[in-house]
Amino acid sequence: MNRTIPLVLAVALFMEHMDSTVISTSLPAIAADIGASPITLKLALTAYYVALAVFIPVSGWMADRFGARRVFRAAILVFVAGSVACAASGSLVEFVGARFLQGMGGAMMTPVARLVLVRSTPRSALVAAMAWLAVPALVGPLVGPPVGGFITTYFSWHWIFIINVPIGLAGVLVAGRVLPEMPPVPVGRIDWKGFLLAAVASAGIVFGLSVVSLPALPPAVGLSTLALGVAAAFAYVGHARRTANPILDLRLLDNPVPRIALASGMLFRIGLGAVPFLLPLLFQLGFGLTPFASGLLTFASAIGAIALKFIATTTLRLAGFRTVLIVASLSGAALMAANAFFTPATPHWLIIVVLIAAGFTRSLFFTSSNALVFAEIDDRQASQATAIAAVAQQVSVALGVAIAGLFLEAHHMATGEEASLSAFFVAFLGVAALAASSVLPILRLAPDAGRAVSGHNGAGRSAATARSSVE
Repeated sequence: MNRTIPLVLAVALFMEHMDSTVISTSLPAIAADIGASPITLKLALTAYYVALAVFIPVSGWMADRFGARRVFRAAILVFVAGSVACAASGSLVEFVGARFLQGMGGAMMTPVARLVLVRSTPRSALVAAMAWLAVPALVGPLVGPPVGGFITTYFSWHWIFIINVPIGLAGVLVAGRVLPEMPPVPVGRIDWKGFLLAAVASAGIVFGLSVVSLPALPPAVGLSTLALGVAAAFAYVGHARRTANPILDLRLLDNPVPRIALASGMLFRIGLGAVPFLLPLLFQLGFGLTPFASGLLTFASAIGAIALKFIATTTLRLAGFRTVLIVASLSGAALMAANAFFTPATPHWLIIVVLIAAGFTRSLFFTSSNALVFAEIDDRQASQATAIAAVAQQVSVALGVAIAGLFLEAHHMATGEEASLSAFFVAFLGVAALAASSVLPILRLAPDAGRAVSGHNGAGRSAATARSSVE
């Protein structure tokens, strides 16, 4: 396997994933500089996620129509342009618009990078390559807050965005030299009705959940937008079944292997999406740590995520996708639950050990799950798989943050206590239970599923998994 290709893609995705959260600790400084309140400025966070939700569905069609490498490089340039616009913003409207532009670039970067990887990597080497792409998604959101706090404290918030310029331009140049040429493939005209329905569905759900969990606007706005998104999602399902070439072809889910991988991944990611939201609050509000000290603790899970890439291929070859995903989902959920028992008296070394183990199990789960999505489909379906997987990821992460916020708010309403240790205890146990439910779809997975990718020589199918293959 050419290790340069996944490394180039991983560096670009790390920039995108880190930047999606890097401004969270810098909001007060940015707000003061552009004359807005920190609460109102959270609209900038929401604008980024809405842009992702709107444009991810069309990423597969764009990659097929114009060539995956060309679209990936263009996405980096759009992201860099958005970064420059963020640094130059002087008002709330300008900053929100700039973040939306950044999100447009980010919407193409992640799914198209995964498509480039799938189309340029032999199936036997796909797990090792996917291990590289799992690291940015897990490490970026954890690195973002402490990096943003450090830059804002010791330099200026503008550098959070300016630093993306040399990294992005270098990424465009290196990608042009390293990534293989991927010419366009024949595609039909874009499904505009499907694009609009998918955009309203995903953006409505993500925006609604974001407003409910981070109330920069009245909760009624979030709930009504969420309802609109759900209604559009139901409308899209009917449209996709009637259309020959829908923007997101849900017929891919007739195959039980990607269907199970996506379903379990969404459930597990709900829990994972809550952790970067809950842990910094626990450490800062519950333990009284500074934002920088909190960030150093949460960064520990990055060590486990990076360590996993060295053994992912061997683990799946020995145990197979089904066994690995069962173990990773249950152990990952148990380690999420362990966060509920942290107190200010808990030794920091013990917290670090738990977080390293958590990073390892989460990286194992997503490396395996992401590879399984592509394990039993052909290259013609890969662009659809990347877009559907990316939409599922954005919705589940937003749902995780919203559910975590609802757990904290429900505890506050029931007890009158705000951000107490007992509130975090309930929230962590709740999201851990949701993450553990990801094992239910996996139990229906055939023991030999994805054998061509994992290299595992497992036994034949059980009666239950045989039934799933024909449903």
